[in-house]
Amino acid sequence: MRKRKRAPNLNVFINCPFDSEYEPLFRAICFTCLACGYAPRSALEYSGSEQPRFSRIVTLISESDFGIHDISRTQLSESGLPRFNMPFELGLYLGCIRFGGRNHESKRALVLDSEAYRYQQYLSDLAGNDPDAHHNDAAVVIEKVRGWLQSVCEEQLPGPVHIRDSYRYFEQAYPAMAGARGLATGAVPYSDVVYTMREWMTSYVLGRRVGG
Repeated sequence: MRKRKRAPNLNVFINCPFDSEYEPLFRAICFTCLACGYAPRSALEYSGSEQPRFSRIVTLISESDFGIHDISRTQLSESGLPRFNMPFELGLYLGCIRFGGRNHESKRALVLDSEAYRYQQYLSDLAGNDPDAHHNDAAVVIEKVRGWLQSVCEEQLPGPVHIRDSYRYFEQAYPAMAGARGLATGAVPYSDVVYTMREWMTSYVLGRRVGG
């Protein structure tokens, strides 16, 4: 008898830059995942861990049936060298789908870039899997991520306009919430950011229900 495939989990591995310039997009990705009922996962969860970074990445990929990969940061650094972490982790994820067996063959991936077709100049092997362009705009990121999650989800998800508006309200409330928890808004650990998002969403939804 053929074994039935297991149901996918709701973990979303987020492979993206962690610099301050990209932070608004990273937070928009995390917020959209949470708003749609998915759990964002990031190597930043293991900040301070003695576990080697490669092992952390492999663990996250293994535990996540969905992956969002932004390959927009490939420009040369001040040292004259490119940044290959994101394409490398994308390759690991796609390799897991191809060679990981039954438990990983149903994984799904969304690839993002700042501009359409730019990848053809530095990662042409992706041909046929064109990344979605976000133009470094958080609102566009929300639309792209939400649309992709809807395409792989059987349930109706919140609309992109609702998520964009909610994210804007969260960003307005975030400094006060972070301050109330004794967090410095300029350097909040990833886990605290996600916790604050979950806390705000619970309060926001309850408030709308009470008020409505």
